[in-house]
Amino acid sequence: MNIAADLSTTSSCQLGEVGETSKPRRIAFLYNHEAGHQVRHSAAVIPQLLRRYPSAEITILATSDSLLDIVREASGANPEPRVSFVKLKIPAWHKPFAKIADTVLPFSRIDHLYSNRSIFKAFDALIVTEGTSLFLKKMKGLEHLKIIRIDHGGGDRSIGFQPSFAGNDLVLLPGAKQRDRYLDLGYLRNEQISVVGYPKFDAVKISSAERPRLFSDDKPVVLYNPHPEPHLSSWYSMGLEVLEYFYNSKDYNLIFAPHVMLFLRRIHISSEWFAVRLRRDLPQKYFNCPHIHVDTGSAASLDMTYTLAADIYIGDASSQIYEFLVRPRPCVLLNSHRAKWHGDPNYTFWNFGPVIDRVADLDTCLRNAESDHAKYRPIQEEKFKDTFDQQPSPASARAADAIAKFLNIPMGSKDF
Repeated sequence: MNIAADLSTTSSCQLGEVGETSKPRRIAFLYNHEAGHQVRHSAAVIPQLLRRYPSAEITILATSDSLLDIVREASGANPEPRVSFVKLKIPAWHKPFAKIADTVLPFSRIDHLYSNRSIFKAFDALIVTEGTSLFLKKMKGLEHLKIIRIDHGGGDRSIGFQPSFAGNDLVLLPGAKQRDRYLDLGYLRNEQISVVGYPKFDAVKISSAERPRLFSDDKPVVLYNPHPEPHLSSWYSMGLEVLEYFYNSKDYNLIFAPHVMLFLRRIHISSEWFAVRLRRDLPQKYFNCPHIHVDTGSAASLDMTYTLAADIYIGDASSQIYEFLVRPRPCVLLNSHRAKWHGDPNYTFWNFGPVIDRVADLDTCLRNAESDHAKYRPIQEEKFKDTFDQQPSPASARAADAIAKFLNIPMGSKDF
């Protein structure tokens, strides 16, 4: 597929029209973000579409070379002749303004959509992992473009359940929890939803036999994984105190691997909570401490290396706690904002372990982590099952089938 030759051509096939199913479907996977944490939520679907649906032509659209590289690595689709890789660009004169505007709104993401609108005209469908892409629905000439969202993460926060989801033509969800909540809220119709499982698990090797070892000794490994959200995150008011506890401890190894966005920005603004926080620098002594592993955004912070390597999880608002529970283990939650969380569906994951609002209580929680885990494990297992619909067929294959069914793409003749 030569996308450059087709930028001004809108596909003539009408989705779902009888007699048109043999025509190639032009599908783009869009990665329009500053970081690569969303890539593995959809990248594993790419080889499944190619393998199962010969008439699908796929283009990877990304806004940076690093994102393109992550997609290649996560999907293994680079050698495929039916895949094109395209880097989306914005005019050079936009960039100085974008650098300022990005501190308060996702200006660059919107600019990449607007500046490349002619490219989007070439496709029948766009596979996305975040909500900014719905801006394309407002553009003339893109009325035919179907937007299919593979949601990233499996968390419970209210930001993950918004009325704006209704703008997607199809939403692929990991489990019954998300489906039922969207239907109860009235934000999505049943025909807009397909429960497919969690494709990220297909893109990551999950095996206790392959558990990453980051330390030379056998002390318990604790993962501290704060979120960047200004109102909900423990980092701004408790983070350094947590690190100081482990710095002075001889009993634990610590992985400090925050959400990748925390250290990408200096200023964090929450439109949901109208909160603004300044992210402090990390003192060098924590980088130099032999029993503390610091990673503020490498590839290992994107591919579940740390959630698989740890024995205990410490967090606040990140949906990565659900990925950690691929093997049920002790969790500790930090309530830095004095939330009245009991019975609130936005804090369901705070039932997975003790919730503390003082770092002074952390030592007791860690020492009792294994003995206390028995009472938390059943709810961890129940909510994990509710969050991730696991079937014998891989989630990435189920997602590919759901996309193909929606776009009326015929399956190949091979026995899959």
